[in-house]
Amino acid sequence: MEAIREKDALGCEVNLSGPARRIVSLVPSQTELLHDLGLDAEVVGITRFCVHPPHWRRTKTRIGGTKDVRVERICSLAPDLVIANREENVKEQVEAIRSFCPVWTSDVNDLADATEMIRSVGRLTGREAAAGSMAQSIIDAFAASGSVEESIRTAYLIWRDPWMAAGGDTFIHDMMRRCGFSNVFADRPRYPVTTLSELSQAGVELVLLSSEPYPFRERDLEAVRRALPRTEVRLVDGEMFSWYGSRLRESARYLMGMSVSGRG
Repeated sequence: MEAIREKDALGCEVNLSGPARRIVSLVPSQTELLHDLGLDAEVVGITRFCVHPPHWRRTKTRIGGTKDVRVERICSLAPDLVIANREENVKEQVEAIRSFCPVWTSDVNDLADATEMIRSVGRLTGREAAAGSMAQSIIDAFAASGSVEESIRTAYLIWRDPWMAAGGDTFIHDMMRRCGFSNVFADRPRYPVTTLSELSQAGVELVLLSSEPYPFRERDLEAVRRALPRTEVRLVDGEMFSWYGSRLRESARYLMGMSVSGRG
């Protein structure tokens, strides 16, 4: 069996004696990717936020949340690989896991990062051909969607109390750009806190309310509409904007539908 060496997004080298056969995933979108690469028996642990595929919530050991993983439970599963993400997971917890198991950490900020992450996971798990094919199909789907000129001044909200938006160095920002949505928070990092008053003063034309991590509902949409009566407000599928694994095979069509669906 040929040894595998793969650097992660943080520059750490992961050394495996062969393809990973006992995997713990700390990231929902990467959990779905593992499933879609055919790694059912190999995945032994997931977080409570790993909702796809649904049946894994019944058959896999849950090791806590993305920000509060139970390190001792992960250790008890004797994994030969843990898959994490720089933004999703807590650095100190990842370092604690690394003391007894190889950890491969992704850092996905745009589509190119996402497809390279998919290829890397394929190499680590012995699914290189399938992962390469998946990555190329995603690239082709987005290429077929064509480019859309950024024109609609948009805020993508991920949280309420306080209101929080996606900034310019996030994966969500890259997906917004592909829809032709000009992110009004493009010059601010990560997930800045904002107010509805600030959105009004910024001349926002469109507000997108994500289904995750805060589960925005119709009542939230109506509250924003009352505060911003001249602004269009939409509820959107957060998985299509923020999941950077195999879900991207569906995202291109969804995002193109967003860009051509019209305003108002």
